[in-house]
Amino acid sequence: MFLPENVIIADDHPLFRQALLETLKSRMPQTQFIEAETVKQLEEVLVEHSQADLLLLDLNIPGAHGFNTLIHVRQHYPHIPVIVVSAYEDRDTISQAIEYGASGFIPKSTDIDSIFNGISRVLMGEVWLPSGFDGKESSPSKSQVAEQIASLTQQQFKILTMFAEGLLNKQIAYQLNVSEATVKAHATAIFRKLHVQNRTQAVLVLNQLEITEDFSHQLNG
Repeated sequence: MFLPENVIIADDHPLFRQALLETLKSRMPQTQFIEAETVKQLEEVLVEHSQADLLLLDLNIPGAHGFNTLIHVRQHYPHIPVIVVSAYEDRDTISQAIEYGASGFIPKSTDIDSIFNGISRVLMGEVWLPSGFDGKESSPSKSQVAEQIASLTQQQFKILTMFAEGLLNKQIAYQLNVSEATVKAHATAIFRKLHVQNRTQAVLVLNQLEITEDFSHQLNG
């Protein structure tokens, strides 16, 4: 199989991430593994390692809004294959992840050997899906919303997620080290691209790509 030089793991669950790292390091001793626990850290890592060979992405890391992070990464780093590694295992979530550009989907309940096999297949240019998944009965396409989100620049996407967090323009300007006028200019561009009139409507568009499946029963025990 192709041995990657750099693999990014974006996951905020330390026990799962550590177990995954130990397994992959033993089988890919020459590979550098770069970790990110939040969307903000992932953005920084992607800038520094823009030529990474693979991204393992948990859909639920802090700062994520459903499939939006996947869509954003695929738009701005189309050469990096993405495998979604998630606690969600329902057919709709898997189907939509592939629709939005993931090269594979690995449920977190998957055994380590199968996870490694899935990673190997994706690195060879294939698409890997859970055993028994047939792709049928998926939910209606949200491709139009996905296209609108994908049209945002990296800075616009970051500002949109800050809107979702309820930050004021002044707070956003301070965090991004820009002027309030710059934030307002970006906001205007965001509203135009999403075909909305204000930040509340923009956040509603963002939320359309949230994952709604209740998976709390999978986390019991």
